[in-house]
Amino acid sequence: MPAVTFVQASGERRTVQGLDGESVMQVARRHGLPGIVADCGGELSCATCHVMVDEQWLEAVPVRSPDEEEMLECTAEMPTACSRLACQVRLTPALEGLVVHVPRSQK
Repeated sequence: MPAVTFVQASGERRTVQGLDGESVMQVARRHGLPGIVADCGGELSCATCHVMVDEQWLEAVPVRSPDEEEMLECTAEMPTACSRLACQVRLTPALEGLVVHVPRSQK
């Protein structure tokens, strides 16, 4: 069960357990974490689960798909090179300890 740490814009950190194959968005929603609205339920048709993957983890997560790239243009906060849609990052044992930052605009 991979652990994921969510860092809020305030600096508050919360580490929760995910399941192999579960998306980072599903983990956040299951644990009631703020800032991951996920209006579309993980269908890649909104940008309300925008997170920034901690730089130390960038090479470990799969690359963004063209559809995700396009949807990231719709985020409330300007996307960065670290931006991902949490619904598109699936947990694997290799992502044990993943750290993601929730944008300030998604309190």
